[in-house]
Amino acid sequence: MFRSLAARRNPAAGSLSLDLVRLMDIVRTAALVIVLVTVSIAKPHPAAGGRGLAIAVTLAVAAASWIAWILAGHSDGRGTIAALIAMGGAGGALAALSPNSPAVAVGCMVAFSAGTYLSTGTSLGITTETLAVFLAIALATGAPTGILLGYPLAFAGVWTTGLTRRSYRVRAEQAELMLAETRRAHEAETQAAALAERARIAREIHDVLAHSLAAVSVNLQAAEGLLASGTLPADNLELAKACDCIARAGTLTREGLAAARRAVLALRDDTAPLPGQLSSLAEQYRAAGDLTVDFSITGKPRPLSGEASLAAYRTAQEALTNARKHAPGQPVTLTLGFEPAEITISVVNPLPPSGTGGSLAATGAGYGLAGLRERAALAGGALEAGPAEGNWRVALRIPA
Repeated sequence: MFRSLAARRNPAAGSLSLDLVRLMDIVRTAALVIVLVTVSIAKPHPAAGGRGLAIAVTLAVAAASWIAWILAGHSDGRGTIAALIAMGGAGGALAALSPNSPAVAVGCMVAFSAGTYLSTGTSLGITTETLAVFLAIALATGAPTGILLGYPLAFAGVWTTGLTRRSYRVRAEQAELMLAETRRAHEAETQAAALAERARIAREIHDVLAHSLAAVSVNLQAAEGLLASGTLPADNLELAKACDCIARAGTLTREGLAAARRAVLALRDDTAPLPGQLSSLAEQYRAAGDLTVDFSITGKPRPLSGEASLAAYRTAQEALTNARKHAPGQPVTLTLGFEPAEITISVVNPLPPSGTGGSLAATGAGYGLAGLRERAALAGGALEAGPAEGNWRVALRIPA
């Protein structure tokens, strides 16, 4: 569990853990080879009959169960338990039959591994089995007192060492789980705080900007009604210009109200689908009579985040506004593309002849495209704008 948690949090750490496991398997395999070689050349050594035959059989069983234990992965599963039980019995018997060789290492490895990877009760049972088999055979074969006392102490000592290591592993796993829970709680708190802040901003926009624009719109409509009431000279050119300015201001105010409403919806994660927003935007520009907008969608539409939708909408809005300013009367192609890992916005219009820009070309501060590039960068995307093959092209790419 500890290795899997570390791998999810840090792939490099997970790879390091796997390398350590492979290294430990190599070490344990080398230990097995050393035991096989040293027991085979020690006295008494494996032979065809009597005690030598018993040593050969127990050595073979110990080697087979050792290999099965390595292949089982050192977990707490049934395969590991079965391998350690067989290895413990064979190791205890081998230590008693060949006391002058490193055969005791088999029993020590069993006791240490059982204490490290298995529960206390299970590991105690396997260690007790190893001790019981060793004592029974050692007493039967007349082993020296030093071996009768020393080997059991060795088994018990390495078992307690394994228990200590298991306790450390359990604490490490618990600490890792607690750290993961703390991170998830922190992320949830951060997300909740961000949502609360966005809701507060949405309320401020709605209460201040939207209400102010609504009041301005009402007053403009009242002024337009007064100027068109018929009580003023109809042939006054200045009056006609004033009426035209008021009409334009009313249109801009209504567009501002709609933009404020979309911003509030985006902040509250309650935005309309982007295709519908762009279709409505294109229809607004068509209705104004300034542009011929051809809107199309490529790819399969899918839900998008509020940030991505707002960045795409603002890009299309700014590009259409620039087309109205600098290339009045030119057809505009607006395309929304749904790619596998991103969305694209493309706005293309022919470049007007030199010196034929519209009356609104000099308006604005000239920071619209710079703001769109900043918005695209914040959303993890990129914006390109410039002439291309006789056209002016604005292209946005955002991961989504």
